Amino acid sequence: MQTLSLDIETYSPQDLSKVGVYKYAEKDCEVMLVAFAFDDGPVRIVDLAQGEHLPFHLVASLSNSQVLKTAFNANFEITVLEKYLGKPLDSMQWQCTMVQAISLGLPSSLEQVGKALNLESDKRKLETGKKLIEYFSKPRKTKTQQATLWGDESNRNMPKDNPEKWEQFKEYCKQDVEAERAIRKRIAKYAGTTERERHLWRLDRTINGNGVWIDMDLVEQAIRIDEIIKTALYRKGEILTGGLNLNSNQQMLKWIEAQEGHPVAGLDKDTRAALLKNPNTTPQVRKFLEIKEKVCKISTKKYGAMKETACSDHRARGMFKFYGANRTGRWSGWGIQLQNLPQNHIKELDIARRFVKQGNAKAMQIFFENPIDVLSQLIRTAFVAVEGSRFIVADFSAIEARVLAWLADEEWRMKVFANGGDIYCASASAMFGVPVEKHGVNHELRAKGKVAELACGYGGGVGALKAMGADKMGLSDADMQAIIDKWRKANPKISNFWSIMENCAKYAVRNRTIKHCRKGISFECVGEYLFVHLPSGRKISYFHPKIVKDINGKERLTYEGSSQTNSGWSVHGTWGGKLVENIVQAIARDCLATAMLNLDYFGYKIVMHVHDEVIIEMPKGVGTLEEVLKFMRHPLKWAPDLNLNAEGYETEYYRKD
Repeated sequence: MQTLSLDIETYSPQDLSKVGVYKYAEKDCEVMLVAFAFDDGPVRIVDLAQGEHLPFHLVASLSNSQVLKTAFNANFEITVLEKYLGKPLDSMQWQCTMVQAISLGLPSSLEQVGKALNLESDKRKLETGKKLIEYFSKPRKTKTQQATLWGDESNRNMPKDNPEKWEQFKEYCKQDVEAERAIRKRIAKYAGTTERERHLWRLDRTINGNGVWIDMDLVEQAIRIDEIIKTALYRKGEILTGGLNLNSNQQMLKWIEAQEGHPVAGLDKDTRAALLKNPNTTPQVRKFLEIKEKVCKISTKKYGAMKETACSDHRARGMFKFYGANRTGRWSGWGIQLQNLPQNHIKELDIARRFVKQGNAKAMQIFFENPIDVLSQLIRTAFVAVEGSRFIVADFSAIEARVLAWLADEEWRMKVFANGGDIYCASASAMFGVPVEKHGVNHELRAKGKVAELACGYGGGVGALKAMGADKMGLSDADMQAIIDKWRKANPKISNFWSIMENCAKYAVRNRTIKHCRKGISFECVGEYLFVHLPSGRKISYFHPKIVKDINGKERLTYEGSSQTNSGWSVHGTWGGKLVENIVQAIARDCLATAMLNLDYFGYKIVMHVHDEVIIEMPKGVGTLEEVLKFMRHPLKWAPDLNLNAEGYETEYYRKD
């Protein structure tokens, strides 16, 4: 099969980073340059901006199933070229080198992948590209003197404005093809994509292309009402403090310290909460903090993202990043960020939506104690099924806890799941040796069971419990350590499983071989990678694994990866609990992936998915919730004894049931 490597450069007045590729390509997007190469042949450039045309054989190859098309972030090329050519392109004929790189634990940037792989300089992305893109691919920030002299009223730079730079831009586009091809060849031996993952990538493009309808009336009125309410709150704050600016932490801090008569650490969320909780806080400061809390409630940011990313048909597209989490293969969000939507708890959602759509700020303020919080809770409801349709929402139940128990053979936990029990109650009962019922005997212990379940499954300590809010429950460090000890004692196989996984990983790295574990999991160290083979046939990758000794002489497993705090590349340490977390979350991802592939095959239109939840848009009377849940609960071929369960509901707008 022939391979066609591609890269394109475009111009649009829209900001790609804000609107996303689907809205970017929808209108006013111009393809200026197309660089391409067949197999190992020379890279050619087509200058569309200066009147050249795409060669016939190139256009024909884009639809030829016998030609494999490759690009770095291929979704961009496919989406833009589909609009340019006026016809759909088959995703199954494409391969995304970026996805392949990420699946190997490499960066998501073409430039950074070249550096991580230490490619020769002539095979790397040119570092001059950012300035050239700013010059040719985006509108001018200011009109140039040259353009003024020529009487050019356009707000963009054309090739004639700087022929030398334009030639550099063409070389930059060609070099991207060279870099993509070099990376693909370098990782081809290790980045073999299974047929299942290729179909999943195709489905991901379908879901992103489907998009979901946004109730733009709700969005625009929510933004307007939020501004009205916040303006009123700012005014109250100014009156209370004698005209100070509520957005100036420095001014507010001085005022609070003057009122309280002592220094205050700051105005972050935790400090504000402590002051509100303190009975000695002065009434004036308390009133101010209550106002500040309401103002700080994030509500309009996501409404703004909805307005900015929605296409002309009011559908938001491109919200999901395939392999967004490169260690587990889970999806991450883009734009609106569905993964961190505020939850909704009020029962009066219909009433609140009606008030907002009417633009009735006064009714919102009269009916609800905290209208800004209500606006935040309404964000989910801006996603609406089109007229004549409804959403079917289905969510895996405690999927990570089920996978963890299954992997570690923690039998008592698997019995709880098989019998439909509450794992938080069962965990608390196992920890404290007494019966615990959600709304019955010893119900107060369920909260401790829940926080332990969320924090302890991957070897977490006191810090993990605090991250889950254990300290806010009034638990001391000693109390939290006692909970950790009780949880580990109640779950000996899981606690032992962490060590098993770490020892297997170290064995594979030390001996440069494969080490079989259990449930279809094995570790293999080959070339520059440590692979964890999963039951589904997929694998997790760790780049440049090493065993090093710390300052205490203890052996530690390390690998190279992207930094969590910045865009850099650094060495990370890992251990059994973290390896187990990656494996469990990767398997949970594969459970969702299998369910989505099956649902799509049988005609269910998936428009969104969030964590372990899938949202389907179907015409009324077509498809059933029961059938969707049946697909979610169906035993997996690669894990037939893994007990899966799912719950769901139907709704006309997205919400939490």
